[in-house]
Amino acid sequence: MIWNLIIRPIRFFYIIILKLLKKEYTEDSWQALEQFIKFSIVGLSNTLLSYLINIGVLKLLESFEISWDFYVANIVAFVITVIWSFYWNRKYVFHSSKTSVRAVFAELMKTFMAYAFTGLLLANVLSYVWIELLSISKYIAPLINLIISVPTNFLINKFWTFKE
Repeated sequence: MIWNLIIRPIRFFYIIILKLLKKEYTEDSWQALEQFIKFSIVGLSNTLLSYLINIGVLKLLESFEISWDFYVANIVAFVITVIWSFYWNRKYVFHSSKTSVRAVFAELMKTFMAYAFTGLLLANVLSYVWIELLSISKYIAPLINLIISVPTNFLINKFWTFKE
């Protein structure tokens, strides 16, 4: 599997770094790091998808010459990427064992709430600051937003959304 090709060298270097730092290797610490690496890979794909959707929506709305086009782009990117993240995080990162429709729906709603905070509220407030107050390009602002929202989302997903 491709995952093993990626993770084996990382694990090897992780063990070497721990030995150099005279720290003890534990399976628990490795599993926590591996989970964060998986989340980061999903987050990276989500970041790329979010940015591409954001740019695509901005381009689609360009001819309308509306001043709030970046809000629409953020919302469209949000809805699509929440579903993307939910699927991959549930299946490959946090390995949710919940199978009932109600439990899965609850996880999905928690995912939407978590991402509503970071992907809508936080992204739009930050976009306002970057674009309107600091005159940063509306094409660059989503990238800055994602630097803040990705780590925040990991913590929310790990300790609330997919908490067993």
